[in-house]
Amino acid sequence: MAAASISYHYREPKSPFRRKTMPFKSYWTFAFLIFNAAWCFAEDEHEMEEFLKREYSLSKPYQGVGSAGSSHWELMGDAMVTTDQVRLTPDKQSKQGAVWGRLPCHLTDWEMQVHFKIHGQGKKNLNGDGLAIWYTKERMQKGPVFGNMDNFTGLGVFVDTYPNEEKHLEAQKKRYTPRTQRIFPFVLAMVGNGSISYDHERDGRPTELGGCNAMVRNLKQDTFLFIRYVRRRLTVMIDIDGQHEWRDCLDIPGVRLPKGYYFGASSVTGDLSDNHDIISLKLYQLTVFRNQQEEEEEEEEITIPSVDNFEFLKFGLVDEGMSGIAIFFAVLFSMLGLIFLIVIGLVVYSHWKENRRKRFY
Repeated sequence: MAAASISYHYREPKSPFRRKTMPFKSYWTFAFLIFNAAWCFAEDEHEMEEFLKREYSLSKPYQGVGSAGSSHWELMGDAMVTTDQVRLTPDKQSKQGAVWGRLPCHLTDWEMQVHFKIHGQGKKNLNGDGLAIWYTKERMQKGPVFGNMDNFTGLGVFVDTYPNEEKHLEAQKKRYTPRTQRIFPFVLAMVGNGSISYDHERDGRPTELGGCNAMVRNLKQDTFLFIRYVRRRLTVMIDIDGQHEWRDCLDIPGVRLPKGYYFGASSVTGDLSDNHDIISLKLYQLTVFRNQQEEEEEEEEITIPSVDNFEFLKFGLVDEGMSGIAIFFAVLFSMLGLIFLIVIGLVVYSHWKENRRKRFY
């Protein structure tokens, strides 16, 4: 891939939700549908306007990036700037790097469009480890979570390219059930409150909010990640097919993120490696109409990141993670227990019936 000259230009659609139009035979039918669609969007989606915030954005020509005091962005570790990208890690073992914004973000509603590229010489599942996009209280902290610290406070969106849990199961001669198996690379999101640890061995399963598979390695076309936080709802989408159309990845309501956190991107390699490149990070401020009740709710200050009903979501993940063998033995022992209770019941009933009969003689 290094030999090819790649252009990283992308014309973003006005709306992140690009949809195909269908021909209509009737002009009046078309007008009627447009009117109803506009009314529905105004009522349900609360029409939004977006404004690019350059102080929170990173794009070419990366002027002054990494230089003390001359840029809004700071490099860490093995990250380096080239004319075409900010390379978080090269395709070498045991590297980690990051780029962090220097300014805290105090926007209520925002969306981040990430133009990135992951490529390298390794074959499938012989590459690693992936990259992360952050909105966190802490910044410039090295650690094991895609190059950032564990027990972070805020939001992390991960593009995980190596299946750690699957490899551990294969070593133990176990397998996933079709219900729980993932296809890697995998995109997932996590909200941390400073005390929740990312489970690297299980690829973040116990704490993930949701995710989707995304075949992003060694692609000729551009690859994009879309993160939107509006009205306490987190939405993540991807565009990896070269069609300039966003595909849903996860959509979680009830996500509570404080203001004043920092944006960043990080990556790490271990025994396996890849080039992890950030071409651009573009942050947009969203202006959203709110009714009086929503305004009052927004006035409540959020100090600790949280997700409504997260314990319920985590419980569902644990249940889903049961292996086929565990389910088999659970059913087997349940049936044996039921049979045992039936036998005991028959014996007790037989003794009761015998005693009752004796009372009549």
